Amino acid sequence: MSEIVLPEVKLNLYNRKNPVEVTVVENKLATVESSPNFIRHLSFDISGTELAGNIIAGQAIGIQAPGEDAKGKPHKIRLYSVSSPSSGENANPNIVSTTVKRVVEERDDNSIYLGVASNYAASLKVGDKVLMTGPSGKTFVLPENKTDFNYVFFATGTGIAPFRGMVIDLIESGAKGDIALLFGCPYRTDVLYKSFFEELAQKHENFHYIRAISREERRADGSKMYVQSLIEDIPEVLPILAKENTLIYVCGLRGMETGIYQSLLKNGLSDYCILRQELQEKPIGEWTWEEWKKGVRGANRMFEEVY
Repeated sequence: MSEIVLPEVKLNLYNRKNPVEVTVVENKLATVESSPNFIRHLSFDISGTELAGNIIAGQAIGIQAPGEDAKGKPHKIRLYSVSSPSSGENANPNIVSTTVKRVVEERDDNSIYLGVASNYAASLKVGDKVLMTGPSGKTFVLPENKTDFNYVFFATGTGIAPFRGMVIDLIESGAKGDIALLFGCPYRTDVLYKSFFEELAQKHENFHYIRAISREERRADGSKMYVQSLIEDIPEVLPILAKENTLIYVCGLRGMETGIYQSLLKNGLSDYCILRQELQEKPIGEWTWEEWKKGVRGANRMFEEVY
């Protein structure tokens, strides 16, 4: 397998002490149908700033909500994965985009909690000014020699954001290897960037777009269809994973990686995982859930960004 060479990236050109003001140029729903969740695709004009041309797919930007918290301190900066490719949204290096889900939660006392940063960002209008920081992140990026590999991207919810940019980067670079995007969400109304990825799959034979709708679809044994289920249930996935030059990227809710580890190891794909010593001689069928969570981590062919 080719050596994995990560690129040198720019980091923290702007931070909480010196954020930069940028302008909103787009704010639209990222879902197709009416959804109980509110997830939006936002684009910002970063021209004239050091961010322009210095953000690559897989990195994140920070958004500073105005005002103060209950302790009288400025609201914390929240990081959002960049969903635009390294060349910029629509190949414009002056435009960067991200994907934001409004945080709306009911508390035990029946009151409603609204996430400060997410609701601020989701409510922005074209022309609004925003304080931004970044870029952040240096390891959840494509290799410098990206065309040497095949890829399987696992995403849940807004974890699909970095893969939108990465897939565009790979296709624009002329990558000939397999690129599989495995996306999971609870309901079909929560599928993000649906038409965009479907059109890419129609145009490029090496791009595979596969979805798992956990609360609407069932596997042959009657269990729910989660994103890791696609490893066994979709015929083209295992052969891609079995290739020695395939890389895995995982992005989404913390805990999703454990199910992926289980499916990989049960299918003999141990090269992606590193086991604690105490598990190496214990049959997989005897591992507890805690042992799965704490005893397995990704090897160098696996990149994770969970939250």
